Amino acid sequence: MIAKRPSALRQFIKSEASGGIVLMAVAALALVMANSPMGDTYASLKSLSSGLVLSDKLGPMTVKLWINDGLMAIFFLLVGLEVKREFSDGRLASWQDRRLPMIAAMAGLALPAMIYLLIAGGDPTLIQGWAIPAATDIAFAVGVLALLGSRAPPAIKLLLVTIAIIDDIAAVSIIALFYTAKLNLGALVSMGLLLALGASLNYAGVKRLWIYLLLGVALWLATLMSGIHATIAGVLLAMIIPFNRSKGRPDAVTSPLHILENALHKPVAFAIVPLFGFVNAGVAFNDLNGLATPLGLAIALGLFLGKQLGIFSAVYLAVRLRLCPKPAATWTQIYGMSVLCGIGFTMSLFIGDLAFSDAANLNIVKQAVLAGSVASAIVGYIVLVWADNSRSGIDG
Repeated sequence: MIAKRPSALRQFIKSEASGGIVLMAVAALALVMANSPMGDTYASLKSLSSGLVLSDKLGPMTVKLWINDGLMAIFFLLVGLEVKREFSDGRLASWQDRRLPMIAAMAGLALPAMIYLLIAGGDPTLIQGWAIPAATDIAFAVGVLALLGSRAPPAIKLLLVTIAIIDDIAAVSIIALFYTAKLNLGALVSMGLLLALGASLNYAGVKRLWIYLLLGVALWLATLMSGIHATIAGVLLAMIIPFNRSKGRPDAVTSPLHILENALHKPVAFAIVPLFGFVNAGVAFNDLNGLATPLGLAIALGLFLGKQLGIFSAVYLAVRLRLCPKPAATWTQIYGMSVLCGIGFTMSLFIGDLAFSDAANLNIVKQAVLAGSVASAIVGYIVLVWADNSRSGIDG
C-alpha cells in the first residue's frame, strides 16, 4: 500500500491542477462578463428562479442557490471522502505525518483571522467575516504549482496539499459552528435519524452505494431545513460511506468510499467548482474604493500576509525546535509554498457569501478575495521560479 502512495499523489495533484486551471479560466470569464455590456445578463442568469421553495429561510431556489447550496454539497462530500481516506491510510494516517501540516495549517488559520479582526473587528457589522481569509483553495494553488512543473519539488506539493486538506476540515467546522442560522429542531432530529440509519447500514456490512446516496439526498433536504448550511450534509454523508478493509488495510478496488471518490473527482473539478466560480467570481471593477475599506484591507491582507507569515513561521519554528523534520526543499521554496497558501478563492468566496447578505459588502469581499489570491499566486510563483533558478535558500 505504501508503494502506491506516490502515484496516488501524482494522480490527485494532476486532477486538482487541471481543475485549478479550468477554474482560473472560468473566473476570468465571469470577471469579463461582469465588467462588460453583458453585466446585466450575467446578474440575471444567477438570479433565475426555478420557483421551487425548499426552505422558507432561503426562498425560491435560484441558479446561484442551487449551485451554492446544492452542487457544493457534492464538493463537500468529496472533501469529506478525501479527509476520511487521508486519516485512515493516506498522508495524514499517523501523528508523525500530521504534525507539521497541522501546526502549519493552524497557524495559517489563526494569523489571517487575527489580522482581519485587528483591521475590521472594531465594526460590529463586519466581525462575522473573520473566517473569510482563513482557507486555502487547493485547486487554484495546485493549478499554480502545475504551471511551475519541475520547479516545485514533490515535498512542496505534498506539504501544500496536506495543509489545504486540514484547512478544508477547519473551514467545514467553522461553517457548521459559526455560520448557522436559527435551528429547526424537527429537521435536526431527522438529520440524526438519517445518520444513525446510515451508520447502522455501514455496521451491518451494507456496501451498495446507491442506498447511501439516496440517504444523502434525504440528509441534504433535512440539513437545508435545519438551519445548518446545506453543504454540511456532504461531509456528514462521507462519514457513513463504507471504507472496506482487507487484512487491516483499505481495499482501494472494492471500497465504496474509493469508488465514489474516484467517480466524483472529475465532475467536481471540471463542472461543480467552475460553476461555483462562475456565479461567485463576477465582480464589477467600476469602483475599487472598497479595497481601501477596513473590510477590503482585512481580507486582502489576511490572505496575502496572514497566510504566508503564519505558515512559514510555523514551519520554521517547528523545524528549529525539532518538533518535525524539515521537508526536502530549501527555505526559499518553503516560503514560496507558504505564499501560495494565500490563494483562498473558492472557500473564501463561499464563507463571504454566508457572512454578508448585502450587495455592497459582498462586492468588496469578492474584490478583496481576488486581490489577495491573485497577489499570492503571482508572488508565490515568482519566489518558486527564483528559488529554482538560483538554487539558493537559507538552508541549515
